[in-house]
Amino acid sequence: MKISKILQAKIDRAVKEKVDIVPYDPRWKDAFTKEATFLKNRFPETIRRIEHFGSTAVFGLSAKPIVDMLVEIRSHKEVKQTVVPVLESLGYDYFWRPTLDKPPYYAWFIKRDKRGNRTHHIHMVRRDSPLWDRLYFRDYLISRPDIASQYEQLKKDLAKKYANDREAYTKAKTDFIVSITERAKKHNAR
Repeated sequence: MKISKILQAKIDRAVKEKVDIVPYDPRWKDAFTKEATFLKNRFPETIRRIEHFGSTAVFGLSAKPIVDMLVEIRSHKEVKQTVVPVLESLGYDYFWRPTLDKPPYYAWFIKRDKRGNRTHHIHMVRRDSPLWDRLYFRDYLISRPDIASQYEQLKKDLAKKYANDREAYTKAKTDFIVSITERAKKHNAR
């Protein structure tokens, strides 16, 4: 599949942006709430629920200053028809991206501030997406500060190693995330 020059430039920009890990900011919770309210009000027929996940959802945890949002949608077709045009017109970057580096694909948006810095990652998926398992990871980190601290140190180390390679940074965290997610699922099943 041939990619247009515009899309390739957008991809290149997204994957080469600096990885910064900053101390926890209590404003992340409000940033989530504000964006969730906007999305629910603007697309009430398409969106079913919205969860704050990722490191910015874990009190006290250092993170990239980007609020991750997991949005349950009715259908991908509906998102492409109704959500994508609106959010792109408001300046959001849109990607049709694979789940955990393989199909199925889903709608992913990057929201930026006026300076062009990322503020939100919005993952729009159906209820059956494996991305919902990330909530187990989030909840386990919240309940286990010792594990959250290990994750924080890993992220800091990887941000130094892969400062301008977001793909490598993300892939290098995968084994830790998968391991803890499996542990959290077993713990939750008790």
